[in-house]
Amino acid sequence: MRTRFLFLLLVVKLFSQGCVTYNPEHITTGPAKGTLIIVGGGGMPRVIFDRFFKAAGGRDAKIVVVPTAGAEDEYDESSRSVKMFKKAGGTNVHLLHTRDPKEADTEEFVSGLKGARAVWFAGGRQWRLVDAYLGTKTEAAFYEVLKRGGVIGGSSAGATIQGSYLVRGAPEGNHIMMSPGHEVGFGFLSNSAIDQHLIVRKRQNDLLPVIRSHPHLLGVGIDEATALVVQGRIAEVIGKSKVLFYDIKLKKDLGEKFFISLDAGERYDLKVRSVLPDD
Repeated sequence: MRTRFLFLLLVVKLFSQGCVTYNPEHITTGPAKGTLIIVGGGGMPRVIFDRFFKAAGGRDAKIVVVPTAGAEDEYDESSRSVKMFKKAGGTNVHLLHTRDPKEADTEEFVSGLKGARAVWFAGGRQWRLVDAYLGTKTEAAFYEVLKRGGVIGGSSAGATIQGSYLVRGAPEGNHIMMSPGHEVGFGFLSNSAIDQHLIVRKRQNDLLPVIRSHPHLLGVGIDEATALVVQGRIAEVIGKSKVLFYDIKLKKDLGEKFFISLDAGERYDLKVRSVLPDD
């Protein structure tokens, strides 16, 4: 009860100081139902697998792996990500892949997601996911997994695709942060731009120009072997390292490096853009 009271005082204080003035259409939040598990690449600690399976409803839940961010034209059940989930204990793991958005827009292809409780986007280049699925019936079916209380997860490119603004989306190279024609992600986490491999690859400053250009966005930078677990407006850090949150409104106090860092176990309120107190 005391924790909730302190949190409400914090929210009131933020609003009274004019720190939270985002328009309703610019609020960052996760899905109304279901869970997002957004992994910064690198290794997958057991805690991330455990949270993914729990959100899916157990290791027997239907999991659909999407390896399309990878470079191969074809994938089969021997795909690395399929084997990864089976090794972790998944008993009902399937693969879904195409390079053709016309195929992705057919009921036959979408049937592969029927009854799925979980979707996992493997790593690679996020623009390949956009080119195959954005605006198709398959993308709509991903949202249906969340609407029935399931989980969507992904690592590296599979993390970035979950944001509304697609960073490093240029086919020419992943060093380009903003690429006209490849700036729209799937938007499971609304009004956000998600980066990965953050600290290992010394990318801490790379989201700053993105947020300066799109100040309504919340930047989320996730280090390797680390995940952000999102349910509604609440995000929790799990894994081995840190998650950075970039908010232009922090510039007044923090200057040109307007981000804060959260460690594993810490939580963040996406809607009011504030660290939550410990329970």
